[in-house]
Amino acid sequence: MDIDNYGIKFHNCQYMYINRTITTKILQAAKEYPIISIFGPRQSGKTTVAKKIFEQHKYVNLENIDNREFAENDPNGFIGQYRHTTGVILDEVQKVPSLLSYLQSEVDETPCIGKFILTGSQNILLNEKVTQTLSGRTAIFKLLPLSIEELTASKLLPTDLESFIFTGGYPKLYAEHINSLDWYNNYLYTYIERDVRQIKNITDLTTFQHFVKLCAGRIGQVLNISELGKDCGIDPKTAKAWLSVLETSYVIFMLQPYYNNFNKRLIKAPKLYFIDTGVACSLLNIETKEQIYSHFLRGGLFENIIISDLLKYRFNAGRPNNCYYWRDQTGNEIDCIIESNNQLYPIEIKSGKTIYSNSYKYFPTWQQIVTTKGMKPSIVYAGTINQQRTNIDLISWLNINLLQTKIGK
Repeated sequence: MDIDNYGIKFHNCQYMYINRTITTKILQAAKEYPIISIFGPRQSGKTTVAKKIFEQHKYVNLENIDNREFAENDPNGFIGQYRHTTGVILDEVQKVPSLLSYLQSEVDETPCIGKFILTGSQNILLNEKVTQTLSGRTAIFKLLPLSIEELTASKLLPTDLESFIFTGGYPKLYAEHINSLDWYNNYLYTYIERDVRQIKNITDLTTFQHFVKLCAGRIGQVLNISELGKDCGIDPKTAKAWLSVLETSYVIFMLQPYYNNFNKRLIKAPKLYFIDTGVACSLLNIETKEQIYSHFLRGGLFENIIISDLLKYRFNAGRPNNCYYWRDQTGNEIDCIIESNNQLYPIEIKSGKTIYSNSYKYFPTWQQIVTTKGMKPSIVYAGTINQQRTNIDLISWLNINLLQTKIGK
């Protein structure tokens, strides 16, 4: 029996710690802020990273009912017990959101650096009051599942695209070699049965589960809330509320349209994507990687995994999301627009392994209307060859770091 960063493993198989890119930024922030906040989906590695970085800190899980009751009923006493320690990791802090006000008072009255480490699987910072409470006192990080960069560095990245889409990026699957099909089924069951009820009082879980599956079927599509609600048998107001639940718990994200300084003939609704394609595959009843080859959403899933990776790169650098898409009412569209250093980087994402001239037919239209300095367009595709052509840069999904280096942080 072996014990290490991931816990206990039997049968003489060792767990492995997968280095996370975000670590450098967290360590830097811990020298500047009294509170470090790490949020992200369940099982994305938040607790493992916090324990690895802050080995001398006490660890308290607020899912434990005794810890939670202490924090709720006597917040001053709860915080006070760590006043003379190196620090404390408060895991699943969204269980006791009222504790944040007391943390504010504590760090204001007793200045300290890097003492309180907060982790949570719900984005409670979407709450304006919470954001105001911790303003200027915390560095906020979002830790998503493993990126292509992290998997490559750990020599764990699947060599074929379909395996990567099917497996997704959750660390446990790579660290413990767990069957992803079973793991995602259990992951979704836990989320539906427990987390959703805690975020919002959803009594009809069967309908909600159907709603989540319908969302998976709309990956990469412009969101029409009314149609989504109609297909699920719920009103638009409920559909909007349920989408908020999925966003809050880091299941989906919305890619917003870019329309600064452009005319009014642009699509201004967001596109829907999932944080992890493994979750999406499970919801789509994809049971083997082979099904992805001919699946009607293969293109959407590939687009999802690339845009998600661009988000991870940004978040791992401690920066906010700067990804958009562009589409006008005549059908001209660019899959991803990245705004960085007052420049716009247009990117097309193609799931094919061969690129033809019509693969980037909308770039000229984009270049004609853009008012901000635009950079040379890029295409990220499912092939393995990188090329710097006259009008475009062709980048393999395996080498997406080339695109990230081109854009910079």
